[in-house]
Amino acid sequence: MFDKLQQLKELKKMRDEAMQIQRTLDSETLEVEKRGVKIKLTLAQRFISIEANGKSEEDIIEAVNEAVKESQKRAAKKMQGMVGLEGLKGMFGGGGS
Repeated sequence: MFDKLQQLKELKKMRDEAMQIQRTLDSETLEVEKRGVKIKLTLAQRFISIEANGKSEEDIIEAVNEAVKESQKRAAKKMQGMVGLEGLKGMFGGGGS
């Protein structure tokens, strides 16, 4: 019984940490401009604005992809600093026997 209670406490702790990471990533924004298209999004990849100014669909797609790629890089750095590599392994089932 105590084992299950401990597991629940650990699960809650991991959930709380994940929610804190999500809030942190949502609070930081990034702006990318590519081929005349400006995109603003959070590091959690929530789009805030896209300014296309008459650009083609291809230009918009390329700019969106670049913005997502850059936000992933920055989010990974931020998360690494928040939980450290060992914490990330634990969150995603890594490590152990």
